[in-house]
Amino acid sequence: MTDPNLPTRLVSSEEREATVDRLCTHFAEDHLAEDELERRLDLAYGARTRADLMVLESDLPELGVRPAPREVTAPLAAPVARIDPSRAVADRDFIASIMSGTERSGSWTPARTTTSISVMGAAELDFRDVVFATAEVTVRVLAVMGSAEIIVPPGVRVEWNGIAIMGGVAVANPVDPPGPDAPVIKITGLVCMGSVEVVERERGETAREAKKRLRATRKARRKLGPGLDDPLA
Repeated sequence: MTDPNLPTRLVSSEEREATVDRLCTHFAEDHLAEDELERRLDLAYGARTRADLMVLESDLPELGVRPAPREVTAPLAAPVARIDPSRAVADRDFIASIMSGTERSGSWTPARTTTSISVMGAAELDFRDVVFATAEVTVRVLAVMGSAEIIVPPGVRVEWNGIAIMGGVAVANPVDPPGPDAPVIKITGLVCMGSVEVVERERGETAREAKKRLRATRKARRKLGPGLDDPLA
């Protein structure tokens, strides 16, 4: 029930958006969990009076002083991932996940061509801590009623050129466009009643942390106004 002591006049669109903006800031400052943020945003967009909006922030701490946003005229290029041509590199590597799970992570040097086969299994290739010996590597994927997750760091260009039959392929757009000297991961192969997913995460970042960071980045870029290319859109 709405407190009768709170203002009861109808809210304006500016007041509604200001409340939404502050709720998102509370989320960024860890005052709200993700599910609670979504619940309050739903209530904010359905609010009719100022009282309805005010109660959404009544139990939250005061927001800190936020610095003025810096002027941005164009997206910044992501840092280039590490390439060390002096490293020894294998021509081929092979990973099989047959009714099981296989993970390749940590510090490793990708072969020129890596073949990953997942049959009713799951494979995970984590490129966040690798040192590339070549500017271009190929990942050949065969996923039959199985899955392959490929995690890449910022600053890597990913190209998909394969076939999906009754399966799904998802390649996330990079947060920032890779630079001209960025290493390239070319993914090809066949997905049949399975899935291939390429996600971008920073080193040590969990899937939840990455999702939170991307939301904050989208919100910040929307404030830059029209005319900016947003690869996240």
